[in-house]
Amino acid sequence: MEEEYLKLMNEALMSGARQRNRTGIDSFMIPGAMLKFDLQKGFPAVTTKKLAFNAVKGELIGFLRGYTSAAQFRELGCNIWNQNANENQAWLANSNRTGVDDLGYIYSKLWTEMPNPEGESWNQISRLIRDIRADPTSRRLIVSAWHPEVFHKAALPPCHVLFQVILDQEEKVLHLNMYQRSCDLFLGVPFNIASYSLLAHMLGRMTGYTPKWFTWFGGDCHVYENHVEQVWTQLSREPLPPPQLSLEMGTAIENDNIALVEPENISLINYNHHPPLTAPMAV
Repeated sequence: MEEEYLKLMNEALMSGARQRNRTGIDSFMIPGAMLKFDLQKGFPAVTTKKLAFNAVKGELIGFLRGYTSAAQFRELGCNIWNQNANENQAWLANSNRTGVDDLGYIYSKLWTEMPNPEGESWNQISRLIRDIRADPTSRRLIVSAWHPEVFHKAALPPCHVLFQVILDQEEKVLHLNMYQRSCDLFLGVPFNIASYSLLAHMLGRMTGYTPKWFTWFGGDCHVYENHVEQVWTQLSREPLPPPQLSLEMGTAIENDNIALVEPENISLINYNHHPPLTAPMAV
């Protein structure tokens, strides 16, 4: 499963166009890509470096709970929102920022409190689970985080902008597709693949389906120039067999609330990986 991801990074380095961007750090970009992962053959955690899985599960749980403070994410074991909350100069100067650690209208707010024209809000995740149960033939099982009218109130507009659930009723399996507009191939994409694969497992448990295919669609797929050395190191490594996911959702299922899953209820079994590779995040 990992080989196609590595091939995409290699393509970006070998043939990507050098691009300027808002971060001030040039990137090597290719437009448009797709990766598919069979979730029944293992959990797609990257093995050619160590995946920060504690941060993956903490962030996803924070999204499902509607958290909008970096402090809340830290309590769940996820530190990746600290810089966007407290070091992004445009956000620090934004009058909509309420104070230290505030993130505003990020994914979690849009997933669980999507505003409508009448000034009310609704929980897209709850509605998705309801609709999966009520109308499994629907091709509208979509959660969107793209709401340009509120981006001035956000530390960062969403990179992964929507996901769709597709159900195979005969086989009783759940497929999940995700579209990501901006794709940091070294730091972000392995994290995002793991996050949405975990979400597919969680949604499957809540609705009685077995997760099968996770399909990732990328828009602007890039490697930052200050990640190049680490990427070459990663490309020199042989992928290892994928781990298995251990997921306990008893409390969430009993209370019909997916947000009740706790980080300690989620783990990877037999996760073997190469040494960690670190690089700065472009903010």
